[in-house]
Amino acid sequence: MSRIVYLNGDYVAEEDAKISVFDRGFLFADGVYEVTSVIDHKILEWDGHCARLRRSLGELQMDSPATDAELLEIHRELVRRNDLEEGVIYLQVTRGAADRDFAFPEDATPTLVLFTQAKALVDTSAANAGLKVISVPDIRWGRRDIKTVQLLAPSLGKMAAKAQGCDDAWMVEDGFVTEGTSNNAYIVTQNGTLVTRQLSTALLHGITRASVLKMAAEAQIKIEERPFTIEEAKQAAEAFVTAASTFVAPVVEIDGQMLGDGTPGPISKRLREIYISESRKTAV
Repeated sequence: MSRIVYLNGDYVAEEDAKISVFDRGFLFADGVYEVTSVIDHKILEWDGHCARLRRSLGELQMDSPATDAELLEIHRELVRRNDLEEGVIYLQVTRGAADRDFAFPEDATPTLVLFTQAKALVDTSAANAGLKVISVPDIRWGRRDIKTVQLLAPSLGKMAAKAQGCDDAWMVEDGFVTEGTSNNAYIVTQNGTLVTRQLSTALLHGITRASVLKMAAEAQIKIEERPFTIEEAKQAAEAFVTAASTFVAPVVEIDGQMLGDGTPGPISKRLREIYISESRKTAV
């Protein structure tokens, strides 16, 4: 039985969902997206994802096709219709369909698409065994703080990692790590300090990132928001990434060099446990 997806006001079987070939998301990657996690049929971090979606739309001078309340009801209806106990909901807004022109159309109606993906989030191999990452040059555009659908560079990075038998890639610009292909990156120094790059246009303002840093501070873990290099990361006590679909996932190898004893470190494991516990309490 196929999934039910949402497309511009209708709930339809995935094979019946059709979008114009003139949609600017298809022609120009002129769109933004969000991914929310679902555990126990409930949506995690809703307010944060809504706020970031509004910011992304505003930065691209795009109108929202629905209110926050309407979007929440669509998410909940997709959970119900697809009986989604654990997984993610993908939301995408594009500027809409118009004849191909670099200049924005004045009267296009935004396209709104949502679909579900059932997958394990709590008990995963990434959490249990840890991730192996490689470093790659960051070749993306300059506004990575906007969550656009321009994902070819991250996809190439992910494929480069897979070609080397690894799980993911950390992108490097001017000698410093920006972020992972689909996540924010962290190290824990030998003295127990958690280090992650400060917010700017160079990286995505992660919703999970904000929550994990808050929880780390409450757990009295020292935090430094600053750039770090791959060489510094290789000398770290441990490392991890955060994202909506992976929560906190430990990194156990960087460019072929094992961190510690090659198993997930205590701080990343502790933060993952706290994050899942607290997120379940506030899920909607």
